[in-house]
Amino acid sequence: MSAPRSLKLQATAAVASPSAAGTPRLTGLRGACSRPTRRLRCSATNAGASTEMSVAPLDWAGKSLEELRSLPDSDTFCLMALSPLDGRYDRFVKDLMPFFSEFGLIRYRVLIEVKWLLKLSQIPEITEVPPFSKEAQVFLDAIVQDFCIDDAKEVKKIEKITNHDVKAVEYFLKQRCSSNPEIAKVSEFFHFGCTSEDINNLSHALALKEGVNGVMFPAMVDICRAMCSLAIQNSAYPMLARTHGQPASPTTMGKEMANFAARLSDIGNSFSEVKILGKFAGAVGNYNAHVVAYPEVDWPKVAEEFVRSLGLQFNPYVTQIEPHDYISKLFNLFTQFNNVLTDFDRDMWSYISLGYFKQIPKAGEVGSSTMPHKINPIDFENSEGNLLLANATLSAISMKLPISRMQRDLTDSTVLRNLGVGLGHSLLAYIATMRGISKVQVNESRLTEDLEQTWEVLAEPIQTVMRRYGIPEPYEKLKELTRGQAVTKDSMQQFVDGLDIPEKARSQLSKLRPHSYTGLADDLAKDIEKWVDLESAFKIK
Repeated sequence: MSAPRSLKLQATAAVASPSAAGTPRLTGLRGACSRPTRRLRCSATNAGASTEMSVAPLDWAGKSLEELRSLPDSDTFCLMALSPLDGRYDRFVKDLMPFFSEFGLIRYRVLIEVKWLLKLSQIPEITEVPPFSKEAQVFLDAIVQDFCIDDAKEVKKIEKITNHDVKAVEYFLKQRCSSNPEIAKVSEFFHFGCTSEDINNLSHALALKEGVNGVMFPAMVDICRAMCSLAIQNSAYPMLARTHGQPASPTTMGKEMANFAARLSDIGNSFSEVKILGKFAGAVGNYNAHVVAYPEVDWPKVAEEFVRSLGLQFNPYVTQIEPHDYISKLFNLFTQFNNVLTDFDRDMWSYISLGYFKQIPKAGEVGSSTMPHKINPIDFENSEGNLLLANATLSAISMKLPISRMQRDLTDSTVLRNLGVGLGHSLLAYIATMRGISKVQVNESRLTEDLEQTWEVLAEPIQTVMRRYGIPEPYEKLKELTRGQAVTKDSMQQFVDGLDIPEKARSQLSKLRPHSYTGLADDLAKDIEKWVDLESAFKIK
């Protein structure tokens, strides 16, 4: 096997976020969900040496996608796929494939096994695994860096014999290293002291951290930015509000967009509180076999160092499994974000139905197979449907994973293979929402028309001013005038003219119009950037 010239054992990844054409962006908004170069250090305890593993923004995910696309007849596979995520919609969610596919899981397992062998070589008490030469380290590094679909296929061939997926990875590594005498000599230390869940829990944790940080969060940040842009651009467009579906005090279109931006960014801030945890404590979490083999080693310390070297947080109290509580927290936040986005999609659908937003026609696109005039709000509908599927999966995973019989049962294993399903439907929804946002523009004339037909909304400010000046039963008087009645500009003016209030107050009420009765909505919309801080939101450290 050819070896790269430099030793760079890759452990984390970052991929470019999917972006929709025409996405509104704000240059002044704080934060960009940046993914700077990260460095992991694994301290060696022998001979005062240290192995630094520099981690640049990785290209392994992109390379694996290119390799997948180069396979023959992928179109036929898409046509025959059971899940539309892998078929009709694969072009939208493909960036998640390297992290949550079978290939991705196998690659992460290979990475963990290789890094664990390197870690063992750095423990002085384990004399049977001496420090590796640079050439041997380069060889091991190449197994991870060059891991490809053909390698994953080889692991699957071995699994057909072992009927055990993690053991198949161990055997694959032993076979791959048989040509290197230095590594072959210690190849039995692959998977040393490990139960399968030691490997699996770290693999899923890395997939979640890298896939969420690299793919999901950038798409979510794009949505928040787009909503902020809608808020600022449309801050001054007055709009009839509706509570219970009925005319209510006017607002502005921008203020309603700002409401969603603030809600979503607030959820985004909570993601930083989630700790991606890992365990590495053996069959039932007590380091049983470790202590028998090497009683002089501080195994909890070694395990913590190893887990943290991967960029994960360490969970010291576990059974055979890491209990997955953090995944529940993470997916609950995604579910909450998706709920708010569903609210947004439905409001946008309603605004389009009312004519408050016009949709920009796309050349060649058909709205209806029989009605040529139609431009349907299909993007917001597509998003809403996928958010429903996403939350069904995310909620099921969140409720199931923390529950395991005694020290372990296998019900979590098959469930964990669906992490990418809930996230995939979420990503598909995010992209659809962004596509929908890019097609809408405010219909000012329709907004004005609705406001001019609802003079009754001025009953609120008039009765409030009447209260100020001590007029008895102001609410009841306006109720009698407006509730269930046809209210016009003239009838409202006649009522104001008959009020026993100071002339200045009467003059102000006479000048009031539905389109000017928006309070501080314009200012609130323009100030959204002060409240949406994406610099600290949508990050998992």
